[in-house]
Order: sequence, then C-alpha cells, then structure tokens
Amino acid sequence: MKRFVGLFVGMLALVALAACGSKPQGPKIVIENAWGRPSPKVATAGAFYMTIRNEGTEDDALIGADSDACGTIELHESYMKEGGAMGMRPVPGGKIVIPAGETVELKMGGLHIMCIDKQVDFQPGTKVKLILHFEKSGDIPIEVEIRNPMN
Repeated sequence: MKRFVGLFVGMLALVALAACGSKPQGPKIVIENAWGRPSPKVATAGAFYMTIRNEGTEDDALIGADSDACGTIELHESYMKEGGAMGMRPVPGGKIVIPAGETVELKMGGLHIMCIDKQVDFQPGTKVKLILHFEKSGDIPIEVEIRNPMN
C-alpha cells in the first residue's frame, strides 16, 4: 500500500510540474516609444501612441487597455471623412493585429489608444500607467509619459 501511495503522489507531482511548464505563452511583444498627447484640463479625452513590435512567430492582437487615468479606453483609428475633415472611430473588429515579425505604429493621424473620461490632467511630464491587453500574450503593463508631439 505504501508503494502505491508513493507512486500516486509522485505521479501527481509530475502532472503538476507539467501543467506549470505548459502554460501557453504568446509571441514576444515589445512596446517602444509610448507617449500621450497633452490635452487641456477641460478636455474629456486624450490619446496614447506607441510602437508595438511582435518578435514572435505567430500573429497577436492588441484587444484593449486599462488605466486608472481613464474612465474608458477604446482602440481607435483616424480616417478621412467626406469633405476632407479627419474623423475618429473604433477600429474594425475591436482589435489591432500585430503580425508575426512585424511592427505596428500607433501614431497621430492613424491608429491610437483613446482615453475617454480622463481622470487626470494630461500635461507634459505627467506619467500614466497603462495595461495593454493582448489576445495571446496577455497583459503588458507600461508607463506612458505625456509629452508634446515631436515634429
């Protein structure tokens, strides 16, 4: 009986180790040059920009973000409306695909992360904590500095 119990405990330990070691991990995502655009205190929205590089061998997607500095966060894109005016709208499908081995730039006039119902003043030098949610790579926390755009 002792031998059976020992064998059973040993098998449980192996199963536990295998489960821990087999945790799925997504592609290696690297975030660079993350910044936010200043906006006046009375403005209710702000925007975040960055470069997202996928160093993995499979596609991933940015599917959302969270921050205590924002009431709501949406993934947006800028587009040209009729009459030549620029507009903003949520990205189609609600996610920004980051292809394997490629880089996607979130920039003014293009893709960006929209902070709606700002909870803090977006003045140059302010630092905002942001958690990016990826479909396969999970959550990636970053710090974003509010700064003036570089020309």
